[in-house]
Amino acid sequence: VQLQASGGGLVQAGGSLRLSCAASGRTFSNYVMGWFRQAPGKEREFVAAVSWSGSSTYYADSVKGRFTISRDNAKNTVYLQMNNLKPEDTAVYYCAASTRAGLKLARVYEYDYWGQGTLVTVSS
Repeated sequence: VQLQASGGGLVQAGGSLRLSCAASGRTFSNYVMGWFRQAPGKEREFVAAVSWSGSSTYYADSVKGRFTISRDNAKNTVYLQMNNLKPEDTAVYYCAASTRAGLKLARVYEYDYWGQGTLVTVSS
C-alpha cells in the first residue's frame, strides 16, 4: 500500500492542524493505521493508532486529550486532528499501516508501510 501524508505547516502554540494520509494500492480497511512523529535529533515515536473499523483508538500519553485519530475507509484516508498544539509537538509526522492484529501497536517495527512525512512546526 502507498501512503501520502499532507496537512503539515506552521502554527502558533495553542493552534490546530489536521493531517491527512491517503492510501492506495490495497484494501485500506485491512490495516491498522498509525501516526508517528520524529523531532530533530530524536527517535521516531508513536502518536496514535486506529483500528480497522475506526471504532477503537489508542494514543500516546503526550497527546491524549489534544489529538484525535480517525479514518474514512470509503475515502481510504486516515486523519490526525491536532488541537492545543505545543512547541514540543514540532516534528515530521508520518502515517503508517500495519497488517498485525490488535490496536496497541506503538513500535516502529510493527508497521509495514510508511508515508513520506509532513512537517509540523509549532511556534511559541
